[in-house]
Parts: sequence; structure tokens; C-alpha cells
Amino acid sequence: MTEALTFLRRATARHGPWIHKILGGALMLLALGLLSLGAHRVLAATTRRWFERDVELRANLAVTSARRGLQRHWTSQDATLLATLEDITRDERILGAAACTVDGERLAATEQFPQPLSCGALAERLRTSTGEGGDRWSATMDLHRGTIHLYAVAISPGGFVVLAHDLSFLARREQTTGRMALAAFVLLALAASLLTTIASRLAWLGWNSQLRLALVGPTPREFEPLVRDLRALVGDLARDRVGVEDSATVWSPERLREVLRTHLEGERVILVANREPYIHEHTPEGVRVLHPASGLVTALEPVLRACSGVWIANGSGSADRETSDPQGRIRVPPGEESFSLRRLWLSAEEETGFYYGLSNEGLWPLCHAADTRPQFRQEDWVQYVAVNQKFADAVCSEIEREDAIVLVQDYHFALCPKMIRARLPRATILTFWHIPWPSAERFGIAPWREEILDGLLGSSIMGFHTRQHCNNFVDSVDAFLEARIDRESSAVVQRGQRTLVRPYPISIEWPVHRLDGVPAAPLCRRQVFEELGLAQGSLLGVGIDRLDYTKGIEERLSAVDQLLERHPEFRGRFTFAQLAAPSRTRIERYRALNDRIEDLVQSINDRWERSGWRPIVLLRRHHEPPEVFRYLRAADLCYVSSLHDGMNLVAKEFVAARDDERGVLVLSQFTGASRELTEALIVNPYDLPQASAALARALVMPVVEQRDRLRSMRALVADRNVYRWAGRMLVEAAQLQKRGRLLGRLSEAGGG
Repeated sequence: MTEALTFLRRATARHGPWIHKILGGALMLLALGLLSLGAHRVLAATTRRWFERDVELRANLAVTSARRGLQRHWTSQDATLLATLEDITRDERILGAAACTVDGERLAATEQFPQPLSCGALAERLRTSTGEGGDRWSATMDLHRGTIHLYAVAISPGGFVVLAHDLSFLARREQTTGRMALAAFVLLALAASLLTTIASRLAWLGWNSQLRLALVGPTPREFEPLVRDLRALVGDLARDRVGVEDSATVWSPERLREVLRTHLEGERVILVANREPYIHEHTPEGVRVLHPASGLVTALEPVLRACSGVWIANGSGSADRETSDPQGRIRVPPGEESFSLRRLWLSAEEETGFYYGLSNEGLWPLCHAADTRPQFRQEDWVQYVAVNQKFADAVCSEIEREDAIVLVQDYHFALCPKMIRARLPRATILTFWHIPWPSAERFGIAPWREEILDGLLGSSIMGFHTRQHCNNFVDSVDAFLEARIDRESSAVVQRGQRTLVRPYPISIEWPVHRLDGVPAAPLCRRQVFEELGLAQGSLLGVGIDRLDYTKGIEERLSAVDQLLERHPEFRGRFTFAQLAAPSRTRIERYRALNDRIEDLVQSINDRWERSGWRPIVLLRRHHEPPEVFRYLRAADLCYVSSLHDGMNLVAKEFVAARDDERGVLVLSQFTGASRELTEALIVNPYDLPQASAALARALVMPVVEQRDRLRSMRALVADRNVYRWAGRMLVEAAQLQKRGRLLGRLSEAGGG
């Protein structure tokens, strides 16, 4: 019984709207039937009265025409009176006629006059019906042969004539008229219902269309209350249990998981990035797991560990294939297995055109103001399109529901959002551009500028590090595409698709799990000093980068050179260690950079080297995170000299590593991080005197000032960590998802 009730409740909940519509239709038909029956009865009664009135008029006309003959032969009681009556009944509707005296005597009657009707009863009826001075009456009677209508007219003071009309034809006409009236009424009702349904459907579609436009654009006055309520409702969905901006609680993996459970209902996130978070490489000691030198991986790997999901990336390790299943899947991190890594394999031709060609010889220099000319080749574009489609297909194969949430990362996949949108129109696609977005004038250099912008506008949300990058993107859309720009809400509307453009300054995890096992700062300092052969009392500066021309490594080393020139007191005492991971060595521009840096290091060291002391140590190899953090903890200063950077997470990693609250951050003004880490020493890396002066100031900064600056920056990084960054983006994506579902339900209700 319980199961039956449960089934009924579920069925009612699921099919309730249809049941209500069916019942409503049945009640409407019943009402129409009752209305038709009542209308039929009214019509029949009215029709009968019309026919009776017509019969009486005809009878009166017939008697009036024969009155003189009837009066002349009234008392003769001969065949002439009967003949006159028969003349009257020649009308096919008159059944018969009779002449009677007021005393009830029948003087004459035609053959068809109903015999049961006596003149005595008719005379009595005449007297009682007409009253004093009355000369005629009428009545309808049912006899065994059917319904007849009687009409009596006084002919002389002593008698009257009665005409009997056969009304059986009237019953037949009533039936025919009733059927026709009922059919006409039903047809009219059906036509009215159909027209009403069509009109209501058109009205609903128009209302729904206007509502959608109101939700994504300027709101007509009549929709303002409803749109305001809907937007408030959607906003409340994101704040019903966990606040995103206003809570004093530090963001953590647990809080991020709680937000995702609350707002995404446990849905897994699909992430697309070119670089994989874990690389399996063959080494003489066997297969080794490496962590790539990538700010993107640094930021996103903790997010996937916190919220699970699938990371789709290019498999680049020499042992990647043999450590993955046939579909390229593997659970990571090793030993924790908290999320899935899906590796795709690129051919040599695809890697050359997609990665080295368009991505890093075209888009990378296009987006960075670093005096390198971008190169665009048609064959690279062909491979870029093909690889984007390959990754879009992989996303669609991994989703579990049509309104999934997909995170597309960086400039490698500018076309992916539109490709995914074509297959998954209800998906919430969040694209984050990790590098700067150039001005519209500079972006116009790209031969495929419209295709790139159009691809990115397949996103539900387009994220950048800074508001300036957002403005540059919107300006580019305005310059090169036919789209509506909503600058008040920072959105682009194209072909009915609304794309929000938002700044989300990226960050690092807090606390940094890769610091687990890294020695405390004093021990790190002793270890690093021993490795570099530095004497006690020496001063150490560090720079940590990929070997890339946007990082300003040449300017950084030149600032160290000028520091030693302008401040002799640091000669023999200050050493700058540059950890440089080789990058994109197949590109000539990067090979030339590597050669120039080696020559510059050699030149500076030759100029200042003394007694085994070298001012610059170039460590040109891949460094795993624990080694990177050892150097950050050991240093007196960290110099980040990017010439143009989206954010630069090394700066935040230095702040996070210094739990001893010692050390100074020297930071380029051209990084996104400079807008947040204002307690750093902010410099123009092109201005070598200014940069060298900042290095000198950092090396003599009092411990108290170092502590005050680092406390402020550590508090900011702890508060604005990567979990908060991901939470803001994913909650906003969840808002859009819920809004889409709400509009979908409205549309379904209108369609039903």
C-alpha cells in the first residue's frame, strides 16, 4: 500500500500539470455540453412559439376568408356548410375543421377532424379561455396520433369553428433544428477554443520572448517588477547557505566543496587546459611524476582536488601513454586520486601548428606588449581549429548532463566555447583567459580576429585577471563584431547568447599544500647557501620563471648589474639565483632568448666575479615545487620583473612561503599581482635605475618593516586565495545554470 501511495505521489508530482490540463479540458467540455443543452431547450421553445404563432395566423386568415359563407349556411345544416369546412382544410397543414354551437352541438365536421374532440368540451374551453367578449382561443393537445393545435373562432353568437392543425411536422423540425443548432454551437465552441489557444500561445511566446530579452538587455517598463523579482531570486540562489563575498571565514578546500555541493548539487566540473597537472616521464630510476612549471597548473590543480571532476589536457610526458588507460584516463594526484585526468594525444603536425605555431608564435606575442612581432600562418590556423574541435569533442564525451559546467582555460582554446555550445546549448561554459588581453587596435592585427572573438562568445562567462583586460576584450568585440554591448552589466549579447565579462584575479591555494615537508626558513637558508657555496652573512635574491621573453629576465639581470655598479657595498655579498625552466625551445625566438641570457649572465659574472664569488647563478632546468619553495624561503628578496603579465603567481607564492615574515618582494608594475600586493616594492622593470634602487632598499629594509609588509600581503593572499577565486566563478556559473533552468521551465510551461 505504501509503495502504491508513493508511486501515485511521484506520478502526480511528475505528471501533475498534464493531469490538471486533462481535467480542465474535461470540465470545459462538460460545461459546453450543459450550455448546449440549455441553449437547445431555449431554441426549441422559441421555435415552437414561432410555429404556433404562424399556425394561428394562417388559421385566422382561413376562417376570415370563409366567414361569410359559414355565416350564410350556419343554420341550414346542409352539405354546403360541410363543403365550406372542407375548402378551409385544403391547406395541407390543417388536419380538419368542425362547426359547433355554443351549447356543444356539432353541426358539421370534416372527415379528418379528431373524433375524440367533443363540441361540448370545446365550447366550455372557449367560454373559460376567452372570458367576456372573447371570440377566439387556441390550445395544443397530445392525442394518440400525435400533437395537434386547436384554434377556435366565434362565427355567430350561437356558434364557432374549430380548426385542428397537425403539429407532428413541428416535432421533426424541432429535432432537425436542435441538431443543427447543437452542431453549430459545438463547431463555434471548438473554433473559439482553437482561436483562444492559438492567441494565448502567440501571446505566451511573445511574452516569453520579451521576458528573455528583458532578462539579457534593457528592461521594458511593464517587465521591470517581474525581471527585478527574477533577478533577485537568481541572486538569492547563490547566497542561500554560503556567502561568497561577505563571509569572514577563510576560503578552504572544504568550504569550496560545500559551495559546490550547495550550488552545483554535487556536479563534477569539466576543465579544459593544454597543460596537464601531472606528467609521467621515463628516467633512469624508472617512471617519475613531474609537476610542470605553470601558473595555470599552480592555480587550478588545488581546485580540481577540492571539487573533483575531469581535467582534459594534452598528454606530453614520455610515459603518459603507458600510465593511462586506453582512453587516456588516469586518476590523480598519485596516492590521493581525487580527480580524473583525461589525456589527448596530438600528432607532430598538430603540436607544431596548434601549440608552437598559432598559440605561441601568434596569440602569445599578440597579447603581450613585449616587443615581439606575432606570426600568423594559415597552416597553423588549420591545426588550431582541428585541435580545438578535438578537445571540444572530448568535453562532450565526458559530460553527464546537458547543462554541465565546463571551464575552458587560456588562449590555446579560443574556439572551444562556441564548438561546445553547438553541441551543448544548455551548458554553462566559463572561459578564463590567463594572459593579458590587448587593446582593440593591437588585437586587430590577428587575421582571424572575428573567428576568435566569435568562438570566445560561446562562453557564458568570460573571465580575466583585471578590469582593464575585460575592457580591452569588450572594446575588441565592439570594434570587430556585430554585437550589443551592455557596459552597465559588463556583458556582450550576440545572436541571443549573453556572455558576462568579469575580472577574477587568480591566486594560489592557502595554505599551500606543497609547503608540507619543506623545512622552516632558517633550515632552507642553510641548505640553499650550502648548495650555492655562499658564506654566512651573504644576501640572496631569487627569480623564478620559465625562460620567456615576457618575464623580463634580461632586464632583471641588468638591474642586478646596475645595483652592483651603484652600490659597491653589495659586491661580494649579494648573489642573485635565477631558477629558469626551459620553455618552447623549438621556437627560434626562445632559443635566441636562452642564448642572450647565458651571454648576459657570463658578462655580468665576468665583470664582478671575485674570490670564488659570482653575483648571478643561473639554474637552467626544471625545478619541482619543494625546491622552488626552499629558494623562496631562503631568499632575502624575490624580484618579479615581468614586462607584461596576466597575474604572476610566483609573487603570491613568495608571500605564502614566508611564514617567518621575513624577506622583500620587488614587483613589476606590469603584473596583475601589483594591483593586489601593494605592500611590495613596485617598480618599472624597464627603468633600471629605479629597479636597482628598489633592490638596494630591499636588502637594507629593517626587519620590522619587512614583517609589516608581509603580514599585510599574507593576509590578502590568505583571504583572496584560489578557492575564493574558483568559488566566485563557479557560484556565478551556478547562478546562470539555475537561471537557465528557470527560463527552461517557463518555456516548457508556455509550450504545454
